[in-house]
Amino acid sequence: MTTYTQIKEGVEPSIFTSSKHVVADINPLIYGGFTEHMGRCIYGGIYDPTNTNGLIDERGFRKDVIECMKELQVPVVRYPGGNFVATYRWQDGVGPREKRPKRPELAWDGIETNQFGTDEFMQWCAAVGTEPYLALNMGTGTLEDAMAWVEYCNSDKDTYWANLRRANGHEKPYNVKYWALGNEVWGPWQVEQDTKENYAKRAYQWGKALKLLDPSIVLILCGKNGHSDWDRYVLTECIRITDMHSIHMYTSDANHYANATSPRAAERAIEMTMAFIDLARCDFDYENYFTGVIDTNPKTPHRPTICFDEWNVWNPVRAPGNKGGEELYDLSDALAVAVWLNVFVRQAKNIGMATIAQSVNVISPLMTTERGVVKQSTYWPLYLYSKYMRGKSLATHVCSEAYNGTTFPGWLASTAELPLLDASAALSGDGYVNLAVVNIAENQDMETALMVPEGTEVQVFVVGGAENNIRDSNVEGKEKIAIRESTWKATSKYVFGRRSFTLLRWKA
Repeated sequence: MTTYTQIKEGVEPSIFTSSKHVVADINPLIYGGFTEHMGRCIYGGIYDPTNTNGLIDERGFRKDVIECMKELQVPVVRYPGGNFVATYRWQDGVGPREKRPKRPELAWDGIETNQFGTDEFMQWCAAVGTEPYLALNMGTGTLEDAMAWVEYCNSDKDTYWANLRRANGHEKPYNVKYWALGNEVWGPWQVEQDTKENYAKRAYQWGKALKLLDPSIVLILCGKNGHSDWDRYVLTECIRITDMHSIHMYTSDANHYANATSPRAAERAIEMTMAFIDLARCDFDYENYFTGVIDTNPKTPHRPTICFDEWNVWNPVRAPGNKGGEELYDLSDALAVAVWLNVFVRQAKNIGMATIAQSVNVISPLMTTERGVVKQSTYWPLYLYSKYMRGKSLATHVCSEAYNGTTFPGWLASTAELPLLDASAALSGDGYVNLAVVNIAENQDMETALMVPEGTEVQVFVVGGAENNIRDSNVEGKEKIAIRESTWKATSKYVFGRRSFTLLRWKA
């Protein structure tokens, strides 16, 4: 949680946090990934069997991608979509590869060969050291298909689909914990787009059946953007079977300031979603109020959290999905990603999972070539947050100037505060305070008062700054954006460089 005081130009900025002011645990699942059958994410991304440059293992998995995923400490990965899942038959992607059918792929206008499917994904997750998160087909798929997939993955009984898994060479169940009840079912681009009323009815029945089959699974309800009537309605109808509620949002703008402040819209969406969750749990009828027998208990004792399972900077005009969605990210985008991650740390109490869309090649911090990988500008803030911004979220107060220009979305300017210093703080398990600060100002260094004890040895990590142009980016053989490390003997003030993300660490 971060509070904010807007100050005028010329007044000294300040940031206060304390290791004693713990707000909530930070769920490590906020650093999750996402791999969809889209563009070069799977084929040519995590699975590249024809590569001849020594970059693949005996299964065709890109070893350099696996190492990057390990470096990012990705705890969970969503699969297989995304829009792709609305026509996906998981049965096509298991068994002998030579017998797997090719299918038209309608979401992204391609052909799905099914050479990479459930078992390959589970093997890849094991190689990375991450948990799988599977999305169910609620477009052309049936409840029978969904139950069969859960049985295939999780059952240790002597039943048909569990035995098929064994016949395919996988004796032990995968014990997949996280299952999504469809993806963006509300979207006009979806095969079998549905109304909120029909979706809620189906989702409740699917959830009931799947929990009977495997009570241990965590079900993620298909939300929209967190501030829509779809979100309100489906939560009201399905709160009893919902463990997490999924929302999606992408941000982008050609104007740097609008681009970097845009993720603050996600913070407002999170707050509104939690209000819908509490409304669904806590609303009650006043009809018997004066009899003294009114029931004010919540509809479910469990308070679901948010699964923000698609988030990123994405301009679909600049990087069309049906052409692979390959974004070239610059420093402005890296600062926007850092603001996104600040949002998740600040909102730790409400976020059960977040998965960046996507992990490889498609609107991704990581790009593959035939010769290796390129870590885009957005890779570095993701790396620093995943490595250090864990443990406990700390209350933080920021005093800084604000951005007052045009925003994306347009409603953001009149709805949320947009400080030029965007911050979050965490107390990590090693006893360090970690203060993450984005100076959004393109041409203004910010000398800022900090409450760090005088003389404390502070580790400093910086991405961007005066050394970089706001439009600098990383391409193969020419990577302009990286992390600069140093130490600082604390005084009362620290200068946050213009257009930079800075992580400060000191022993509490």
